Amino acid sequence: MHIATKDNIFAYALSKTLTKVSSPATVGLYSSCQNRLSMILKQMEVYMQHETLRIEEEYRGRSRPRSVKPSVTGMLALISRMLFYKPIWTEENQHHLNIRFIYVNFSAWHFAGSDLLWAGLAIRLFQAMQLNFGKLQLVLYRMAQHDEEEEIQKKSVEEDGPNHWRSKKICCCPLWFLFLLSLVIPLIILVFLLTYELPKHEVKPEEVSGKSGLTGQSGLGVLEGLIIASIGVPAANAVRIIFMLAKNLIFSQELNIKRGMDNKRLSSQLGFMNEVRKEMWFLSRFIEFMEVFERRRIRIVLKITNLDRCSPQKIVAVLDAVNILLSNEESPFISILAVNPDILVQKVNFADGCFSKEDRAYALLNRIVTLAFTVPPLCDDSKCSLFYSLASNSKVPEDLNTWEDKQRGFKNAPSPDAFAVEIALVTKESQPLMNKTTAALDVAEEEVETVVQSILSSNDRKLNEYMSDDAMSMRRVINSIRVTVIIMKALKTELPQPELVAAWVVLANQWPCRLSWLIQCVEDVEQRAEIDGRTVADDAKTLWKVFSESRAELYVMRADIDDLLEQDGDPEMFERFLTVDFQFTIKDLKTFEMATVNLDHSMRKELAQVRGTARLKDSGWMRNLAPLPITAIINMGTEDICKELERMEYPTKYIDTVRSNDLSGSTLVFGDGDDLKDLLGMTYGEWTKFKLHFLGLPPHLRQQYKNMLPALPHRQSPPSRLAIHASHHYSSNPGSVNKSL
Repeated sequence: MHIATKDNIFAYALSKTLTKVSSPATVGLYSSCQNRLSMILKQMEVYMQHETLRIEEEYRGRSRPRSVKPSVTGMLALISRMLFYKPIWTEENQHHLNIRFIYVNFSAWHFAGSDLLWAGLAIRLFQAMQLNFGKLQLVLYRMAQHDEEEEIQKKSVEEDGPNHWRSKKICCCPLWFLFLLSLVIPLIILVFLLTYELPKHEVKPEEVSGKSGLTGQSGLGVLEGLIIASIGVPAANAVRIIFMLAKNLIFSQELNIKRGMDNKRLSSQLGFMNEVRKEMWFLSRFIEFMEVFERRRIRIVLKITNLDRCSPQKIVAVLDAVNILLSNEESPFISILAVNPDILVQKVNFADGCFSKEDRAYALLNRIVTLAFTVPPLCDDSKCSLFYSLASNSKVPEDLNTWEDKQRGFKNAPSPDAFAVEIALVTKESQPLMNKTTAALDVAEEEVETVVQSILSSNDRKLNEYMSDDAMSMRRVINSIRVTVIIMKALKTELPQPELVAAWVVLANQWPCRLSWLIQCVEDVEQRAEIDGRTVADDAKTLWKVFSESRAELYVMRADIDDLLEQDGDPEMFERFLTVDFQFTIKDLKTFEMATVNLDHSMRKELAQVRGTARLKDSGWMRNLAPLPITAIINMGTEDICKELERMEYPTKYIDTVRSNDLSGSTLVFGDGDDLKDLLGMTYGEWTKFKLHFLGLPPHLRQQYKNMLPALPHRQSPPSRLAIHASHHYSSNPGSVNKSL
């Protein structure tokens, strides 16, 4: 049995959650490493297939689900249901316990050359449906079941009953009965004609010119005409049906969409996207029909990859298509956006038409994504394993399907009804990240459901006050709670109290920037303690205390991270959250950090970049000239500044001036530079050295540094996030720090 890696656990948690999540849903799978995304998607597919097998084996309902690949009798039963019956929507067949997943791979880069990238997404869905269900079944459903007027009608769900099908009727007579009559009656007449010839009227010579002969002949002609008509009507209907089948098989909707894409006059019209939307609704209704027939839920998992490689306009078009085409209330689609969030955010923010706050990347994703899953960075052990795998030049991994034989409960699975799990070999670049086999993971379903239900059914009013009134945000919280519990169970981590798990998920959902800042500050303190050989900070320290010590630095950096701070909720509610209701500590942060997948790590990366570029190494001959880190300056007291001036060999009179005027680090940062210069009375050279060391780069050097940054080709220019040091003229009122943050 192979040991499960962190990525195995992430794939397992995501697969378990997707079997419970309600559709439609959009999962944001975020990572800066494309190979890790591909690996997690492949392993997730394996885990999901085995999860569906486990559910079906444990199912004890009255009606077993049908086989995915029907036999001849099953095919005839499907055709008869399509032609002569209508499904009855009941509570039972709308909430089947069993589930089946159909996977659709959509690489946006393959359709990047088209002006209508979203139309390529619709084409790929049609191809997948034809491959999994058959082209004939789709055509029969369109002819016999599909009605466009049903889109504007409210779907009625009846109470559970023994029957799930209602016969189509014409004049109160079942359609299947009329169909049998149309077949049986001509057949009986044909047999009668072949067995007994029609009696021929003998014409006497004296009756040749009489009326009786004409009457007899006309009577026989009418009878023959009726017989021919009784045989010809079904034949004409059969010819009509065959013609319609052939027409729909040849001129499919996939071909119609391609023609619309090629026709610029048609594709530029608003009606083209509406036609594509109607076809997506047709697919949704077909899936609902097949759910009743197969007695299981059917979910279409659309894996969208390489979207971050496309142009900004096409990225926005695909996101809008996911939001418009695949997000109807009864849609069976689960879309997975496997992207690099940093690149995606930058491109969307500079797309055409991005003028308001709601058009920006984070707001757009928040309207679409119902489960944000950010893959945490590789741990040290995983990096070491990856390095040696790359160095050893491993060729082909072992077959991932060997995991089936090792997984508990699936050794005697019936092969005819089992889902065939086929995993293609990955590319050479992604092979080192793959385990030789998919590791076996088993988290007790009952324990997870007990914890999740206790969290969701809790009447904790404290937590409800911090919840957003947006339904999409609530869905993200619910799905994230389930993922967090599964990951912590799989990692064998001691699970905190259920309300604390929910509170941590809400914290990451409501204040992502501030939580990312807290994590980065704790990490920097620990790294600095290791470098200096000091004791690491106490884990019992509250997160609010950590934030209070670093909030002034965050305030100074606010101009560079304004778009990140926009994602956070009310600052006062954040303070109340951490000081009154949920007093999380550094220990809690370390407990939840690996399972916090609903927090975008690109935010933390950007915060670390802005914070890190403000620090020049204080070593060598530049020791007395390099600017001090903003964190160190703000936390310096009067005596700390005096000691630093002594180390820089400043005259004693300046040290006395600092001490007599009680000049602290925050005073230097937020005070007026001209007043400080007059107070100290330094020479020009001494002031320049002091200003560079304590107040950062002078304005003219900061401007030169900004001019060295590469200019963006877009008409808009983003605020610089690589400024060496924030100016001390941000605010003359240090008290405003507490109000804004």
